[in-house]
Amino acid sequence: MTDSEVCVLVPTLDEAETIGEVLDGFRERGFDDLLVVDGGSTDGTRDVAEDHGARVVVQSGRGKGQAIREALTYIDAPYVLMLDGDATYDPADAQRMLEPLYEGRAEHVIGDRFADMHEDAMPRLNMFGNRLINGAFSTIHGRDLGDILSGYRAFTRESVERFELESDGFTIETEMAVECVKHRVPTAVVPVSYHPRPDESDTNLHPVKDGGRIIVSLYSLAKTNNPLFYFGSVGLASALVGGLVAAWVGYEYLFRGISHEAFAVVAAAGILLGAQLLMFAVLSDMIVAVNREQTRRLEEMSDRLARTQGGRGTARASHSDPEPLHAED
Repeated sequence: MTDSEVCVLVPTLDEAETIGEVLDGFRERGFDDLLVVDGGSTDGTRDVAEDHGARVVVQSGRGKGQAIREALTYIDAPYVLMLDGDATYDPADAQRMLEPLYEGRAEHVIGDRFADMHEDAMPRLNMFGNRLINGAFSTIHGRDLGDILSGYRAFTRESVERFELESDGFTIETEMAVECVKHRVPTAVVPVSYHPRPDESDTNLHPVKDGGRIIVSLYSLAKTNNPLFYFGSVGLASALVGGLVAAWVGYEYLFRGISHEAFAVVAAAGILLGAQLLMFAVLSDMIVAVNREQTRRLEEMSDRLARTQGGRGTARASHSDPEPLHAED
């Protein structure tokens, strides 16, 4: 595999101060297929990108997630190297990112910014939020992928075509990480450098608002990937609230002689709802497990069939090669 089979994808929004530097860094390293998907910049980002040799597409919607989903329709290369256009990621790490793909060890690669984070590259609030989200992802989805919010990604186009991406904004990285776990895509985490954003470049990320959206997305995506956690946590909370209300009702009746019939009904409803959700969580988890096993078997059968057909094609070719020589003789 060669770098000519790689499309460098850069989603942008008002990155005129840095996009030229980013594109030049990749062109100097032999990457010629540069795709910039712009979200409606007003600072001349598109003109700068074109001047530095990139294909430029103006996305039809808004948001980083929508830009990435739309960009995939313009990419023919088998490999995609994706990063932000704010010069925080280093083009020198490109080969390190692509190596697991070239060697067949992974189909999706995440660049771990925490491995070599330069001073002042990430505010403390963002640092705390990233640690919290990564920990929650590991707990909810059962995989430690190091830095799921990293914007530096490398992946095969074929693997992403299996994903069901719906996010429009900054939750797209979280959704991609969940899809990797959900579809059992071989995923590698490699260390990359993370630089401070240049002073003249403004960030489009709002830590509190976007961080809240990411956490909500992380939890909601567990519905199909880890239903035992998703429904079980709600059921456990309902049963716990119902139990606390029931304990208070019992205390009031036994020690103060006060009867709270309405609250007793609420407590019973909470406990029953919790028990039902817990049972539903277990059943849903069993269904997901069976579905994954069946999917795995179907994929194995498909791979064996493809290899068998490929072997027959090779055998036919090997038998047909001598025939022209024999005819000439």
